[in-house]
Amino acid sequence: MNEISIPLGRDYADIRDVVDKICANFPGEYWRKMDEEGAYPEAFVHALTESGFLSALIPEEYGGVGLPLRAAAVIVETIHASGGSASACHAQMYIMGAILRHGSEEQKQKYLPRIASGELRLQAFAVTEPISGSDTTSLRTRAVRQGDKYIINGQKVWTSRALQSDLMLLLARTTPLSEVPKPTDGLSIFLVDMRDVVGHSMEIHPIDTMINHNTTEVFFDNMEIPADALIGEEGKGFRYVMSGMNAERVIIAGESLGDARFFIEKSTAYANERKIFGGAIGKNQGVQFPIARAYAETEAAELMARKAAALFDAGEPCGAEANIAKMLCAEAAWNAGEVCMQTHGGFAFAREYDIERKWREARLYLIAPISTNMILSYIGQHILGMPKSY
Repeated sequence: MNEISIPLGRDYADIRDVVDKICANFPGEYWRKMDEEGAYPEAFVHALTESGFLSALIPEEYGGVGLPLRAAAVIVETIHASGGSASACHAQMYIMGAILRHGSEEQKQKYLPRIASGELRLQAFAVTEPISGSDTTSLRTRAVRQGDKYIINGQKVWTSRALQSDLMLLLARTTPLSEVPKPTDGLSIFLVDMRDVVGHSMEIHPIDTMINHNTTEVFFDNMEIPADALIGEEGKGFRYVMSGMNAERVIIAGESLGDARFFIEKSTAYANERKIFGGAIGKNQGVQFPIARAYAETEAAELMARKAAALFDAGEPCGAEANIAKMLCAEAAWNAGEVCMQTHGGFAFAREYDIERKWREARLYLIAPISTNMILSYIGQHILGMPKSY
C-alpha cells in the first residue's frame, strides 16, 4: 500500500471560504421557500455551477477543476454547515465518475466538458426499483440489443432530480438473471439523453416526500436509445456502479458532517444565549453534556471520512472505510440534530429557526443511499468474517 497522508485541521480553507461566500447569498429564508414549495433551487445550483465547484472531480483536460475527492467532500460539508443542502446537485459530482472511469474517450470528450460547463446536467441516477430495493442484482428493468440500439422496459423509483436533468445514468439487466453464472453479471449501465425520450417512452412522476429532495418514479416503455449509450462493456455494469459508490459515500459523509456542525453551532449559541432560572441554560449539565458529546462524536466521524477520502484519492481499496464513514457521519448528524431539537425546546419547531427542516433532511442519510443495516451486514460478513446474513 502507498503511504497515505491524512491532513488534519481546517483543510482546503480557501475552498471553504469561497463556498461560504456563495452560501451567504442563499440564507435560511431561501431554503425555507424551496422547502415549502417543493421547488428545485435553480439559483443556488446555477451559482455553484458558475463557480466551478460542481465540476470539482472532472479532470482539467475535460473542462473541470480536477480536485481530489476530499475537496469535493469539503464543498458539500460547507454548504450543509451553512444551513443549505447540496442534495439538489451532489450527484453531478460523482455520477460522472462512471463516464470518466469506464466510458470511451469519445464519450468523455462528448459529455464531460459540457457537464463541467453546466450546458448539460447529469443529476439522475436510476438504480433502485420498487420490488428489488437494495437487492440491486434482482432489478427487473431490461435492456435488449436490437442492431444499433437498445430497447428498454421497466421502472425505477427514488430517482432524484430526473425532472431537472438532461442526462440519466441507468442500470438495467442485459442478460436475464437465470442465464448468468453470478447475480452480479449481466447488468449494464447506459447514459441516457432524456431530452430524446421524455414524454413518449419515458415518463417521470414526482414523489411527494417529507423533505425537498426532488425525487421521482420513472417508467420506461419500449424506450429506444443508441447502442453507443452503453458505458463500458455490456454485463459489467454492477461492478462499474459499485466502483462509483465509494465516492458517493464519502460525499454524503461530508454532507452529514456539515449537518452535524450546523446543529452543534446552533445548539451552542442558543445554550449560551437562552437564560432561565437565573442563568444560561448551557450551564446545566443536562444541556451542556449532550452538546459536548455530539461534538466529540462528530470529530471522531470526520476522521473516518478523511481516511476514506485519502484512500480513494490514493487509488487504494476503500469500500469498508467509505461505508463506515457514511454510517458514522450520518449517525453523528442525526444525534446532533436530536440534541439541537431538545436544546431549543419548542422553538425548534418554529420554521424560522431552520432546525426542523435540517432535522428532517438529516434523517434521510440513515437510510439512503444505503441503510445502516446494510453497512453493518457488510462489516460483519466482509470485514469480520461472520456468516452471510441475507
